[in-house]
Parts: sequence; structure tokens; C-alpha cells
Amino acid sequence: MIKIIGLGPGAPDALTIGAVRALEEGNNIYFRTEKHPTVDYLKSKIENFKTYDHYYETSDNFDEVYESIASDIVKNHKESGEIVYAVPGHPLVAEKSVFNLINLCDSENIKYEIVPAVSFIDAMMDVLKIDPIEGLKVIDAFDIGNQVLDKRIGTIITQVYNPLIASEVKLRLLDYYNDDTEIYFVRAAGIDGEESIRTIPIYELDMQEDIDYLTSIYIPKDMNNKKDFNDLVEIIDTLRGENGCPWDMEQTHESIKNQLLEEAYELVDSINNDDIDGMIEELGDVLLHVVFHASIGNDDGYFNIYDVIGSICDKMIYRHPHVFGDEEVSNSGDVVDNWDELKKKEKNHKTITDEMKAVAMALPALNRAHKVQKKAAKVGFDWDKVEEAALKVEEELKEVLDVYKSNNKEKIKDEVGDLFFAAVNVARLLNIDEEEALNSTIKKFINRFSFIEEEALKNNRNLNEMTLEEMDKLWNEAKNKEINKIKEDL
Repeated sequence: MIKIIGLGPGAPDALTIGAVRALEEGNNIYFRTEKHPTVDYLKSKIENFKTYDHYYETSDNFDEVYESIASDIVKNHKESGEIVYAVPGHPLVAEKSVFNLINLCDSENIKYEIVPAVSFIDAMMDVLKIDPIEGLKVIDAFDIGNQVLDKRIGTIITQVYNPLIASEVKLRLLDYYNDDTEIYFVRAAGIDGEESIRTIPIYELDMQEDIDYLTSIYIPKDMNNKKDFNDLVEIIDTLRGENGCPWDMEQTHESIKNQLLEEAYELVDSINNDDIDGMIEELGDVLLHVVFHASIGNDDGYFNIYDVIGSICDKMIYRHPHVFGDEEVSNSGDVVDNWDELKKKEKNHKTITDEMKAVAMALPALNRAHKVQKKAAKVGFDWDKVEEAALKVEEELKEVLDVYKSNNKEKIKDEVGDLFFAAVNVARLLNIDEEEALNSTIKKFINRFSFIEEEALKNNRNLNEMTLEEMDKLWNEAKNKEINKIKEDL
């Protein structure tokens, strides 16, 4: 039998009768650590015991420490029989070594008994007057990087052992809370003469001089702190609710679909302009539309935001087998190839034509043409040289000129479309983004036209009164200025 007992939060008065009896009657007693106030009290009652403090000095990380402790307890049990293993607090609260030990016992059919105790959580609730019914989350400081914090409930963070860990905790908290948020710094909760409780702003957490193995912190529920994703969902639900905004309540997927495109383009503009504040705003607008569409879907009874999130999570995991599975890749090219193959399977695309038809119709036409051409190129249906593609542009331009004087608008549209499609081929073979190239030209056109207009105003001229030759002269001046500016920059 292995008896696993709790020593309580640190005050001798918190020891249970069962724990004291097990320790007094036990012959093979092991403490996870001697660095606990209750152990100092027990030394007068227990003659012989061993600790695992040395494991902390010889192991690379805490996981290794707790695995080693569990293995050693089982080994000693097989050699000596009855074992008493004592840990701070409650054995089943924030004690990884205990859970490791339980798993080993279950796998090897070793009997064990849990002797409960007052946990540090009880002590924290007592000194801070916390009612857990209002919501309480308990986090191990060592695992805070894997945790999602929530301002809607109170949060206890334990095992804030030293300033380094405190610093890591602080940085994580600042992702979710304002830096001046008042939190409770609690040391030695429930231990007479050692207990210390005070409020501090988050940004001062790692500046406290008395941080040690008895340190925990408490972040109270604070609905008015930093806005999070749930706030956005609630805001949209309110706007579309019974007493919400008439406009928001009337919207459908169809009515706001183009606005999503506009917001996406505005985001791209911010990225192109290296506008960080703009990116924050426009990303927010895009996210707003995602949540808005999900709210409409929820009202219609078809899907909600969690279906959307679940879908994209599943897709990311499925399309990254080199991260979440056993697939191996050597470079980003392999990643793209795998992605395309997995997408083909996922969408049940059996032919290249299926893949072409799946290219979104709502894409800008130049972009869509590029993607369709790439699909064809995968099977060799492509120009070998950019010069050949350029000759096709000349051919298509001639065909436009052959029909432009006719009244056959459909034929003219077809030939102009062929010309654009051929031009995309040239850009693609040159590895040039067609959209960026054209937008660059549009920007250049606007800048040169702006020069023409400014020069006209300087001379009290009206553009409508100027000849094309006069405007063209100013155009060339603007062009020469650009060339000279480039030379100066070089």
C-alpha cells in the first residue's frame, strides 16, 4: 500500500487527523520537499524521513523531477512494502508527482490511498473571501503559457516560485489584462506569522522582494478590463438582438458580402503602406464581419461562431501533417505541394478542370486568371518562354484592333478579355504579381496626373481648356522628375 497524504497549506492546525496518524504510524516516509512550514513542525514528531529535494538540483525540468519521484516511490514500494508519500497542500491539487504516481500504480496494480487535506486553494479562498460559485480558475504558473485567461472569472495562479517565473506570468497576464490592473499578491496563505497579502498592479509583479515557493497571486473577476473575442461576439449578438440596432437586425449574408471584400482590400492597403494602426483597425473590421456572418448563421439555425472556429482548426491540423502528424518536409515548397494535394482530396477534385472551377469567382479577375493558368501549367499546358507569351499578347491586341470598330460588343468584350488573359500569362512567367503591377501603374498615373493638374493651377489654367499636347508635355515632365528622383536615390 502507498499512502499519499496532504500536508495542508503550511499551518500545523490545517493538518488532518488522518495525515498525522499516517505519518506517526508509517515507517517509510517520503516528503516531496522539506521546504514547507508543516515539515518543520513534523520533525519533532517523526524520527526518520527522506525527501526528494535533491531531484530538483539534478533534473533538467520539473516534469522530469515529478516523473522521477513517482518512479522512485514505486521502486521503494516494491522493495520495502508500505510507503507514505507526503506532499504540500491537497494531494490532488497542483501535484503532478501524485498524478504520475497514481498512473504508475494503476498500470502496475499497486494499491494506494489518498489522505486528503486542506489545499492552498482553501487557504486562498479564506484569506481573500472568495466564493468559488462565482467562478474560479486555478492555474499552475509553470503551465501559464498553455492557458487561456478569462476576465469573467477569478483566477488563482500558484507556484510563482521566483522573480523569473513571476516575470513570465506577468507577460502572459498583460496579453489579457491592462498593465495597471490590481491583483492580489499572496504569500504563505493560512500560515500564522508568515502570511502576507497586498494588492499590486500587474506590472509590478516581478518586482516583489518576497517572492518564494509559498507565493500565489489572485486576479479578481473584472468585466471592464481589456476587450476580448467573447466581448465582440456579445456586442454583435446585442446589436442583432430583440432590442438591438434596426440596421444590424435587417442584414443578411447577401446584403453584407461585398463589405467584407472592401474591408479585406482596406487591410491590404494598410499592409502595403506599413500602417500598423491601420492594420489593427482593418483586421478588426474583417473579424467583425466573420463574427457578424456567424451571428446571422446562428439566428438562421445553420451554424455559429464555434462551428467556424472548429472548421478552420480542423483544416489547419489536416493540412499540416508535417507539424501535427508524421509527414516530413524539407522546405516550404514541399509544404505547398502537400497543401495542394490535401486540398484536392478534401474537396474531392478529380481533374484539373475541377480545380479550375473551384477557383473563387469573386476573386479579382487578374488574380483568378493567374490561378487558373497555374492549374493548367501543372500538367504542362503552358508557354515555354516568356517571349512566346508576349507574342500572344501582340496577337490578341491585333484581334482587338480588328473588331473594335464593329458594333459587336460581345465580340469586342471577348477579344479584350483574351488580351488581358494573355497579359497575365506574361506577368506570371515573369513571376510578377499582376494586381500589384497594375496598382503600381495606377498609383504612378495618379501621381503624374496630379503634377499636370498642379502645374495648370499654378498657371491659372483650366484642364478643360488645355490641349492634349500641353498636358502630354507636363506628363513627360512628371516622368522625368520620377527618373531623376530614382537616380538621386541610387
